[in-house]
Amino acid sequence: MTPDPIARFLSAVAMLCLHMAASAAPCVEPPADPANTYDAPHTYAKLAPRYPAIRIASAALPVDVGRVADLTYAQLGTRCLKLDLYLPLAARADGGMPVVVLVHGGGWRAGFRAEFAPMAVRLAQHGYAAVAISYRLSGEAPYPAAIHDTRAAVRWVRDNAGLYHLNPQRIALAGGSAGGQIASLAGVTGQLDRFDPGAGEGAVSSAVQAIVNIDGLSDFTAEAALKYEDDPAKQPSAAGAWFGGRYAEKTALWAEASPIRYVRPGMPPILFIASAQPRYSVGREQMAARMTQAGVANRTLVLPDTPHSFWLFDPWLQTTVDAMVAFLNQQVPQR
Repeated sequence: MTPDPIARFLSAVAMLCLHMAASAAPCVEPPADPANTYDAPHTYAKLAPRYPAIRIASAALPVDVGRVADLTYAQLGTRCLKLDLYLPLAARADGGMPVVVLVHGGGWRAGFRAEFAPMAVRLAQHGYAAVAISYRLSGEAPYPAAIHDTRAAVRWVRDNAGLYHLNPQRIALAGGSAGGQIASLAGVTGQLDRFDPGAGEGAVSSAVQAIVNIDGLSDFTAEAALKYEDDPAKQPSAAGAWFGGRYAEKTALWAEASPIRYVRPGMPPILFIASAQPRYSVGREQMAARMTQAGVANRTLVLPDTPHSFWLFDPWLQTTVDAMVAFLNQQVPQR
């Protein structure tokens, strides 16, 4: 595609966004929370002494990737839920680009969608449209609001597939840390309407065709998970704040939110990418074994000598993207 068509495309998208903004009811995002410090710079300051060779992955846009920012994918009263869309700028004459919806981490109570901008850029360079979403954090809305929001973002992708040349039949969910658990749960429950208030007769599906869980829990109820997630010294723990109570108080919710509970034939295949810190992916091995027994494709990549949040940094981000692309090329192939 030459620069002129690229410019025309981005101009058309910008005009459409302005029209949509003008015609929609006013809505806002909450103000920035100074306590929300789960981002690459703060994490780098913690990790650099042990890993001096790492560097924060760049989110700069190369010439072959376009970005459409601050699109509202859902509105709850006056509350906007927004996403950023990253698009390959190569011409496509087929059924559209496969899509990866990216869910940020932060212990269900922190984090920013910009965390996944570097990954989104690199996925777009491989021919995948990437959608980085914000969702309601636990301080605003407890479980299962984040699952509802993620499913709504998938539906937005399908609703707008024609506008952005996306393939509505090739959508994957991916996330890191808490976002990995959210993406996994939203993906494995795609057939269950109770996790999706927008479901119903005539509604566009929010099911996905593949999942990438990066260092996210698969079982909240396992002893190894409860050691950290239900630590009595934390009042509350990150998971306890999300569920609105400790495990003994909200046992059913802790179990319901565990992706391992939904293994079944026909579920989406999953790529597990894990750090060298096993506490963050408790239940992964057991879930993968159950998936294999059910005949569902799965793959696990454990990156040696890595901290949690490795995907924010080079050189690990490129390894992560390469593994994702290889997996997605099999499960949601480009045409």
